[in-house]
Amino acid sequence: MAPQTHASPKLQLNTFTVVTGCIILIGVVLTVLRFTGGLASVTNLDNNNPWGIWIGFDLLCGVALAAGGYTTSAACYLFGFKRFHSAVRPAILTAFLGYALVVLALHYDVGRPWRLPYPIFWSPGTSSLLFEVGLCVFLYLTVLFVEVTPAALEWVGLKKIRHIVVRLTLVLTIFGVVLSTLHQSSLGALFLIAPSKLHPLWYSVYLPVYFFVSSIFAGLSMVVFEGTLSHRYLHHKMDETHLAEAEGVVLGFGKAAAFIMAGYFCIKIMGLGIDNNWHYLGTGFGLWYIVEMVGFVAAPAFLYALGVREKSLFMIRWAAAWTVLGIVVNRFNVSLVAFNWHLPSADRYFPSLSEIGVSVFIVTVGVVIYRFVATRMPILYEHPDYRHESD
Repeated sequence: MAPQTHASPKLQLNTFTVVTGCIILIGVVLTVLRFTGGLASVTNLDNNNPWGIWIGFDLLCGVALAAGGYTTSAACYLFGFKRFHSAVRPAILTAFLGYALVVLALHYDVGRPWRLPYPIFWSPGTSSLLFEVGLCVFLYLTVLFVEVTPAALEWVGLKKIRHIVVRLTLVLTIFGVVLSTLHQSSLGALFLIAPSKLHPLWYSVYLPVYFFVSSIFAGLSMVVFEGTLSHRYLHHKMDETHLAEAEGVVLGFGKAAAFIMAGYFCIKIMGLGIDNNWHYLGTGFGLWYIVEMVGFVAAPAFLYALGVREKSLFMIRWAAAWTVLGIVVNRFNVSLVAFNWHLPSADRYFPSLSEIGVSVFIVTVGVVIYRFVATRMPILYEHPDYRHESD
């Protein structure tokens, strides 16, 4: 039976609401401090370390983990894997929230946040990679907004507008893939201008390729991870179609992730050989590089492959969570751990509690909004009026 769609859930005082309420309250206080006292009042940033956790986590990790939107829609609408159709809307919603929260996080990090849209609307033009990233993120966020609107339009009953938007699905998917290819790779290219600051084991002329390829399996893993949480906490909102296709989505995405991660591991080793940086593996940073490559790439890739062979959803879901963590480790290594590696420990950057609190606040806001939308709109189920359509 399809889930009930006419009644909105009532706010309940439980562990989730209490914990999220406290985090949001603390986040609001930190937000006030940030925008009244400036960056110095809440961050450990300085001239040597102008980018911190708000860039390393909120931006780099957020954009990579939001890649499930373009990977899932491309698999379904471009490559014809219609059996993944039930995963499209949750993936698009997650991607939209991810990119929207990236933009929100940038307001905290930029010294004059009111000028954030200036390069896009008033700049005469620039060859800066940051401009290209900002423009692509702006355009892709717009694409994601349009892609997520059919669920909202079905919710409010605007059938004609919904029909127009659905007819744009293929165009939006192609546009989204092109934009994602550009900015996912360009985020890696940003660090090409700092060869003297980024450790040689992480610095490579192939960083744009590494960032793009890793975003693919990051997106696939995030879809599996998000689906796992949804099945546990929002199971009552799923219809028979979503439940029936869930196993195929996990197995299919797990198989794809295993292959792509294996390829990623190979090109990383090839890059290491081309740059002839083998001698760094015997250092402290080298040991941590091995931990990243073996522990957070090879190991979850093997677990993915084993899970697919054994048809074990449990192993694949654990591999997805492991891979999501591995993406965070990689982006942290590039932007924080291995950045300014030559500086003395006293001059190295470590985020303040306020910075960490803001990041937790932003993630919590995303979780709350996802839960709000998924419990009210046809995200995890098909609306009864459109059940026989194939959008």
